[in-house]
Amino acid sequence: MSVPHGKARERALYTLIALGIANHTALTGTRVSVSLAALDQGAGAAVVGTLMSLYALLPMFSALAVGRWSDRIGFRPPLLMGSLGLAIGAALPCIVPGLPALFLSAAIVGLAFMTFQLSAQHATGELADASTRATNFSLLAVGYSTSGFLGPLSAGLVIDHGGFTIAFALFTALPLVSVVVLMRGRPRLPKPHREHEASRGDVRDLLAHRALRRVLAINVLLAAAWDLHTIFVPVYGARIGLSASAIGSILSAFSAATFVVRAAMPKISRRLREEQVLTIALFIAGAVYLVFPLVQAAPVLTALSFCLGLGLGGSQPMTMSLLHAHAPAGRAGEVVGLRMSLVQTSAAAVPLVFGAVGATFGVAPVLWSVGAILTGGGYYSKRSSSRKGG
Repeated sequence: MSVPHGKARERALYTLIALGIANHTALTGTRVSVSLAALDQGAGAAVVGTLMSLYALLPMFSALAVGRWSDRIGFRPPLLMGSLGLAIGAALPCIVPGLPALFLSAAIVGLAFMTFQLSAQHATGELADASTRATNFSLLAVGYSTSGFLGPLSAGLVIDHGGFTIAFALFTALPLVSVVVLMRGRPRLPKPHREHEASRGDVRDLLAHRALRRVLAINVLLAAAWDLHTIFVPVYGARIGLSASAIGSILSAFSAATFVVRAAMPKISRRLREEQVLTIALFIAGAVYLVFPLVQAAPVLTALSFCLGLGLGGSQPMTMSLLHAHAPAGRAGEVVGLRMSLVQTSAAAVPLVFGAVGATFGVAPVLWSVGAILTGGGYYSKRSSSRKGG
């Protein structure tokens, strides 16, 4: 593979991160805007849960194919198509009022961002060698933490002071910037592996790989914890009477914490193995979800959200580094696509279950169940890490 070197590689990475910040701000902003717009139109928890599941529905079925596509043709076409799709999806609620436009917007935005993100993650790994891969993914994750903070916060503030139409217009403009940059031939990215085209195997070969399978299973649990937070806060916040700005601030506290822990990840990785970081993340997430339903005060919810962000924030760079390290040659995009497909399957199921169970029994049973599952996952990860260390 032809890989940029030195300063050119650094410029390519930082440009890719900047594009990711713009597009991820659009994603996180539209997720909050769509959920609050649906609630404003009288939708209940089940409808909002269904809306949020649409962000994951199409990626669930197409991520593996997009990953293989990225392996075969390179990174720029998926990056460009993803950015353009984001702009189209975010613009729909500006043009067509009502719940149907929100449903279509959620589906298009989810598919488009998956296409962009998968290629961006694949390119990030290929712009590094084994010694710098974890650092590259930490830098990319810091970028996403920045946009994860900006998206919900800007959505809440703009909705409170300008309305939903202006919010969706803002999140339409951001990915258009990425479209312009990509069409001008930036950043300079590696070319796909051609020499391994004849050796591609079935996805079952990847699942048979013990280390890959373990990392993927843990990642699904952590991703479910992440997604549930995004879904739970708007519904729970609206139920207890919080304003859109307060809800946005709670969500942004999570992203601020992910920024802090990811910025510290190079130092953390020198003290802890990747598996240990994942174990700690599971235990922290489990504890937070067990406490969440007992709290209604916005400042305490903000603190809990921050703690959850500290726990989950470092898990994604470590997961991506492990997956790239174990991926067969020429199939890194496919491995990233498999991970995303599994994560999106969880992301599609979690909102539906949350909406149905939450509407019937309330929020607390859902969150306590998730907390217990995450804690159990922590014990599983700890045993696996101990066996490896021994």
